[in-house]
Amino acid sequence: MTEISPMPAPQPAAASSAAANILQPRGAPSRSPAEAARALGEDDTFYPSSDGKPMAENMWQARAIMNAASDLEEALPNALVAADILLYPEKGNNRNSIAPDVLVAFDLGTHERMNYRVWDEGKPPDWVLEVASPSTEEKDRIEKRCRYAAMGVAEYWLFDAKGDVYKDGTPRLLGLELEGDEYSAIEPRLVAGQPMIRSEALGLDVYVDGKLLRFRYPATGQVVRHRPEITAAVERAETRASAAEAQVAELRATLRRLRESSPP
Repeated sequence: MTEISPMPAPQPAAASSAAANILQPRGAPSRSPAEAARALGEDDTFYPSSDGKPMAENMWQARAIMNAASDLEEALPNALVAADILLYPEKGNNRNSIAPDVLVAFDLGTHERMNYRVWDEGKPPDWVLEVASPSTEEKDRIEKRCRYAAMGVAEYWLFDAKGDVYKDGTPRLLGLELEGDEYSAIEPRLVAGQPMIRSEALGLDVYVDGKLLRFRYPATGQVVRHRPEITAAVERAETRASAAEAQVAELRATLRRLRESSPP
């Protein structure tokens, strides 16, 4: 009697191969995984998280960017605040990207992202800041203004941290709000002698303080403190607490000595 070997169990096809042949006519050449993804309406495009360019060209610009991002994280703990993250407005086109110096988006969560894809987030950022540098200031004022308006970014802000980059009369701090499909300037106003611009998108007043931006809560007039100021305040409080603890310990020791020296 001839012994018959059991047939090996069929192996499942790779997911990519299965997807590649979905809806394929019999006898037609098989699709690549990328072609199959497109046929299913999926997006197989790779969206880089870096454009290979530095965040800033000089220390003034770098400090202004990082300070603004840090202050906004402090002021808006429930908002997404990101610095120098690649923003993709168009699905399937990884050549169409832009890296705002700072962006803020509400109602999206604060979890970390590799990049910002408008179609995945469901909306463009609510607020964008570009800090001027000699090589990008014209692009910031003209090209990016058009691109952010086309995306539907509610407010676009420009800031010249060093104070000598804009040469065409552009204010050192310029806030723009979207009206229809174009931006219009937000008028500054004086608050206690200080020119400020109200950002309706952020719910904050914004003004220039030296080479940095300051943010202020309109309802209370309280200014958002810079991170180093918060650190210094904590250190002062800890020093006072340590001094108070030492004073309490000294008073307890004195009281103990008095009790020991007192007659029964």
